[in-house]
Amino acid sequence: MSPQLQAAFALLPEYLGWHVLLSVSALALGLAISLPLAVAASRSARLRWPVLALASLIQTIPSLALLALFYPLLLALSVLSVSLVGRGFSALGFLPSLLALTLYSILPILRNGVTGITGVDPAISEAADGVGMTAREKLFQVELPLAAPVIMAGIRTAAVWTIGAATLSTPVGQTSLGNYIFSGLQTENWVFVLFGCAASAILAMAADQLLGLIETGARMRRRRLVIVGLVGIVLGACAAMAPLVQFGKPSTYVVGAKNFSEQYILAELIADRLERTGAAVSRKEDLGSAVAYRALAAGEIDVYVDYSGTLWTGVLGRTDNPGRKAVLGQLSTGLKRRDGVLVLGSLGFENTYAFAMRADRATALGVASLTDLAREAPRLTLGTDIEFLSRPEWKAVDAAYGLKFRNKRSFQPTFMYRALSGGDADVISAFSSDGRIAADKLVILSDPKGAIPPYDAVILISPKRAGDKRFVDALRPLIGAIPVGAMQAANYSVDRDMDKATPAQAARTLEP
Repeated sequence: MSPQLQAAFALLPEYLGWHVLLSVSALALGLAISLPLAVAASRSARLRWPVLALASLIQTIPSLALLALFYPLLLALSVLSVSLVGRGFSALGFLPSLLALTLYSILPILRNGVTGITGVDPAISEAADGVGMTAREKLFQVELPLAAPVIMAGIRTAAVWTIGAATLSTPVGQTSLGNYIFSGLQTENWVFVLFGCAASAILAMAADQLLGLIETGARMRRRRLVIVGLVGIVLGACAAMAPLVQFGKPSTYVVGAKNFSEQYILAELIADRLERTGAAVSRKEDLGSAVAYRALAAGEIDVYVDYSGTLWTGVLGRTDNPGRKAVLGQLSTGLKRRDGVLVLGSLGFENTYAFAMRADRATALGVASLTDLAREAPRLTLGTDIEFLSRPEWKAVDAAYGLKFRNKRSFQPTFMYRALSGGDADVISAFSSDGRIAADKLVILSDPKGAIPPYDAVILISPKRAGDKRFVDALRPLIGAIPVGAMQAANYSVDRDMDKATPAQAARTLEP
C-alpha cells in the first residue's frame, strides 16, 4: 500500500465519523421540518405554493455559498448573545454546516410529501370520513401509510444530496470527507481526491440502498424490510460515529489554516510546537481568508498565519503603502485595538502577490515590469487564484497600471500554475514564496509604482490566547526563523509532481 493511501485510511475514521454525524443530523432536522410542512401544505392550496416556491428558491443557491453565508450570520448572532446573556456559541464548523444542509434537504422531502398526501385516492379519503375517522386518525392511519413510498423516495433523494453536499462544509471549518478533496486538489494528491470522492459515493449509495429497503417495505406492506432498513441505518451510523468519542474530545488549542500548501505546512509547524507542551491540538484547515480572521477574532480558532498585506487591505481597509516596517508596526497596533488580536511577529519571509510569466514568453514580449505588462495586456490572458480579482490588491494594481487584459480566468492555485505552463494563461498572480516559481523557470515582474503592499507572513493569536504564556512562549522561537528560501523549498516538496512530502514532513524541515 502506498504511503498516500495509508495516510488516507488513517484519517478515515475521523473524517467519516464527522461526515456521517453531520449528514444524519441535517437529514433528521430536515425531516422534522419538512413533514409537518408537507401535511400543512397538502391541506391548504393557499399555503402550498409559497412553501414549495421558497424551498425551490433555497435549492437554487449554490451549496458552498449557502454554507459560507451562514457563518457571518451566526457569528453576528453569537456576538449579540454575548452582549445580551454573557455567553455565545460556536459559529464555525458544525452549526453553519448543519443549518445549510438542513435547508438543502427540505425540498425533496417536502415536495414528495405534498405529492404523496394529495395523491391519495379521493374515494379512500371519503371512506375514511364515512366511518367517522377524525382528521388525525385519517392522516396517520390512511394518508401517511399510503403516501409512505412517495415520501421515502423524497427522503432517499434528500439523503444522497445531503451526503454529497456535506463534502463542501470543509471551508467553514467542519471536518468531513471533503477534507480529502480540498487538500488533495491543492497539493495535487490525487489519491486523496479519489479516496474522498469514492468514500462519499459509497456512503451515499449505502444510505440510498438501506432507505430503499424501507421504501420497498412501505410499498409492499412488508414490515420486516422496514425493520432491516432501519436497523442497518442505525447500526451503520453508530459504527461510523463511534471514533468521534476519541476525536471529539475538546482540544486545548485550535490551529487554523487557509487552503493552500504553505498554510498546511505552517499549521503543522505551529501544531507540533504546541503539542510539545503537552497540549491537545486540533486543526481547522481550508478556511477562506475572511472566515479565518473572523474565526480568530471570535476565538473560534486560537492561532494561524496570515499575511500583512492581506490584513492591511482586507481587515484594516488601508489602501496606502507606507513601507514594510511601517505596515507591520501599524498592523500590530491596529489589530490589537480593533479586535484584541495579537500579532506575535513575522516568521521571517514575505509571500507577496507577484505577477509571473514564463521566462521565454516574457523575453519574447519584452515584459519585465507591470508597466511593460500594461502595454501587452490587451493581447494576454491573466490567470489568478479564486479570490484575487475581488481583493483590494487587484484594484490597486489595476488603478496604478491600467491592466486591460483580453481575458481573466480564476483557478485553484495549483491549477493556476498548470494553466501558465500549458499556455491557458500568459501571466498569473503568483505567490513569491512558492517553490514552483524557480522550478518552472518563471520570472517575477517588478512593481515600480509600489502598488502591491508588503506581505510578511505573521503569526496571529486570538484575544483569548494573547495572555496564555505557555502558548505564546511555544510559538515565539518561530519569529524571524524561516527565510524565504527555506519556505520555497518546503512548499515545493509538497507541490512537486513526484516524491511528494506531506505537510507534516515539510514542516519538520522548517524547525528553528
